[in-house]
Amino acid sequence: MDKTVLVLGATGGIGGEMARQLLAAGWQVRALRRGDTPSPRGDGIEWLRGDALSRADVLAAAKGCAVIVHAVNPPGYRHWGRLVLPMLDNTVAAAMAEGATIVLPGTVYNFGPDAFPAPHGLLAEDAPQRPRTRKGAIRVEMEARLERASMQDARVLIVRAGDFFGPRAGNNWFSQGLVKPRQSVRSVLYPGAPGVGHQWSYLPDVARTMVQLLDVRATLPAFARFHMAGHWDRDGRQMTGAIARVVEQATGTAPAIRRFPWWLVVLASPFVATLREMREMRYLWRIPLPMDNTQLLAVLGQEAHTPLDEAVRATLEGMGNLNVTGKKNAPGLPAH
Repeated sequence: MDKTVLVLGATGGIGGEMARQLLAAGWQVRALRRGDTPSPRGDGIEWLRGDALSRADVLAAAKGCAVIVHAVNPPGYRHWGRLVLPMLDNTVAAAMAEGATIVLPGTVYNFGPDAFPAPHGLLAEDAPQRPRTRKGAIRVEMEARLERASMQDARVLIVRAGDFFGPRAGNNWFSQGLVKPRQSVRSVLYPGAPGVGHQWSYLPDVARTMVQLLDVRATLPAFARFHMAGHWDRDGRQMTGAIARVVEQATGTAPAIRRFPWWLVVLASPFVATLREMREMRYLWRIPLPMDNTQLLAVLGQEAHTPLDEAVRATLEGMGNLNVTGKKNAPGLPAH
């Protein structure tokens, strides 16, 4: 069963991409899904009825698995403070029972503003974690619990990356902030401060990196963390420029680049919890966040890296933006 994996969150962005790439790499993939037992999909995945909040469901689904991909989030991303850690605890219990490796797609939420600028200009895996947001504190606690689990019978692999984008990436800044799915792209809203760099990660590249690391997991420490360099937008113009080029090539008209309406977030945040959290995370758009992938390169030799224009084209095609007419890309606010 060394090539059997349980993916929690397989209906989401990174979980779904991991499931697809693991299948392509020859893994037997199981996935847990709430609600009615899924009908056969012909996708090669063994779909099981269950809930990541049920320890019994997770333990049963993980039986005989060598790897558990923990890419699950609360339904609708609600009640993070109450649900995220219990779900992780269930994954840890299953991994310890099976001696399995836990794979966690990491974020930069666990780093506060004091981490930037980092020494030598790059953020290393062991940089101090002093978050100033609720979600950041939860991320720190998640990693702390995983480190404790690695001291017992579980192994842990964490891959931190920048903001996700991709054709099936789910809720993210690209698809909920910069452009809107299934609409013609007349304008691009950019949340970052002018001249400030920002870290992006193409979802298929992230999944490919994690699959490659799983292939060599026996050589890694019991608690292994890696950073991806991804696509570094050095001044806030690389991503918007790529979107403009791809849209112009497809439609003949380049979209306008506009500032994201943060003022709406500021005005509405006292009344809307989601907007308050978005406002808390604004520092990630005001401070450069280049991540150091030296450790990753030392293990794999290279990082999976799709050229930016190619990645943006696949993303916009997957979102239904390049073959629509009559729908204007209206300003809006991203889901958090």
